Amino acid sequence: MAEAVYTQIAEDLRTQIQAGTLRPGDDVPTEAELAERWHTSRGPIRNALATLKAEGLIDTGRGRPARVVSQKASQAVDVSVPFTRWARELGVEPGAQTQELSLRRAGDRAELLGVSPDDIIVSVVRLRLLDGRPTMLERLFFTEDVGRALFAVDPDEISITEYLGSRGHPIVGLQHQIDAVAADEQDAALLQVPQGTPILRLSRISRDADGRIFEASEDRYLSEVVRFTVAASGISTDGHYMRAVGG
Repeated sequence: MAEAVYTQIAEDLRTQIQAGTLRPGDDVPTEAELAERWHTSRGPIRNALATLKAEGLIDTGRGRPARVVSQKASQAVDVSVPFTRWARELGVEPGAQTQELSLRRAGDRAELLGVSPDDIIVSVVRLRLLDGRPTMLERLFFTEDVGRALFAVDPDEISITEYLGSRGHPIVGLQHQIDAVAADEQDAALLQVPQGTPILRLSRISRDADGRIFEASEDRYLSEVVRFTVAASGISTDGHYMRAVGG
């Protein structure tokens, strides 16, 4: 019964937050107020608040009421979802501002793409936005035979992943790596943060149906806007976390 009560309380508060009745910065009703409203003890109230905190909807602190926080956009990293589709599923408008679309020598990207340093590759740099807000700077590198298709379209108006998929180059296999880096000069200028600000870097290697690498990318996200989630298959019998599903 207690579990059902805390679930109902969490759902009621969640609905208020999603509807905008409770906005970022607003205080959540106190434990005493919620206990009186729901005719319950403080145990279920605390469980409900802990649930919402784990979901990133509220923040709690000693000596003050729980407070609604600005929600971060969550992106799963165990699957590949194009930025454009992901944004629309979140209910926000995606945007793109291409900074570079060029042919260049592979150089230090050669090993990632499995080509020679002197081979030609296609380089793309795009600023991605959510509802007009700078959110992520992507640096994409494609083998020449795949990337040349991008010169026939406006990269600001398409999902590159979906466009290349329609041209016979779908992502069939991928490998992700996440770490934190300091914003360099270009990151700082385009993401509108001070140089050196910690940002999240998602590096990706994409393969086609034959297992051939055709894309190496590096996406740099504002950590205050986006968080990454990984679906795991559980804990193994020896106590270690098992590999991510679909990883």
